[in-house]
Amino acid sequence: MQIKFWGARGSVPVSGKEFLKYGGDTTCVEVRSSRNDLIIVDAGTGIRHLGKMLVKKDDLKFTMLFTHSHWDHIIGFPFFAPIYNKKTEITVFACASGKEDARDIVAKTMRPPGFPIKFEEISASFRFKNFCGLEARVGGLKISSIPLSHPNNGYGYKFEENGRTFVFLTDNELGFSHEKAARFNEYIEFCRGADLLVHDAEYKNEEYPRKISWGHSTVKDAVNLALKSGVKTLGLFHHNQDRTDKEIDSMTRRAEKLKGDSNLKVFAVYQNQEIRFPKLAPTI
Repeated sequence: MQIKFWGARGSVPVSGKEFLKYGGDTTCVEVRSSRNDLIIVDAGTGIRHLGKMLVKKDDLKFTMLFTHSHWDHIIGFPFFAPIYNKKTEITVFACASGKEDARDIVAKTMRPPGFPIKFEEISASFRFKNFCGLEARVGGLKISSIPLSHPNNGYGYKFEENGRTFVFLTDNELGFSHEKAARFNEYIEFCRGADLLVHDAEYKNEEYPRKISWGHSTVKDAVNLALKSGVKTLGLFHHNQDRTDKEIDSMTRRAEKLKGDSNLKVFAVYQNQEIRFPKLAPTI
């Protein structure tokens, strides 16, 4: 299994010299199986760069998953180059929320007057599958899902292959239970023993009282989940739009202190970071 983070920022893309280390693009994750099956998680602004690479390599058959349909996770879709290529074949797994189905999640990003090209006018072929609390297989990868604790709901995902496990839980508020959210013990079991857990860690402890119910976690809560579930490595994710590189470095040092003398490894995810799962452990 190989993973690449094309965007790690939350809420809105940012730019500037103070954001160079961790990047300014919003959520997009590339997951590849050992057989080179491609899964793309979310279509934040990071997907634009991924799309250019896929077109260049003529790598145009893949699966897309969506954690939820808030704008920062789908805003890059109209700028995703493969959708304008007739050779592109995309299977979309998503969980419907309210009246919105899997197709609506991407189609709404191209509705007039917000964008000049309609979804119906693009060239790629699509298959849409609703995927709520189920399991699926894409090539050699087993994919499981769990409800997130987030406004308007959403799903986190677990990817398993050849005895290795990657869990991705962004936009998950561990300090507050939103409607339809999983219980904390269920998150523990879902993450149990994972090689890599990437979890929302947007807030500092002192910020959180003013942000309760906004749908994001503190560094402390993310570390607590990692320790209780016995994961090997924790990646801090969904960096606040105003969070500078220096601040994220400081939050990472705080996470290192919180893990105490445990063997847990902690890092903050940065844009364009690649992680591979060799025989023994992920390289970061």
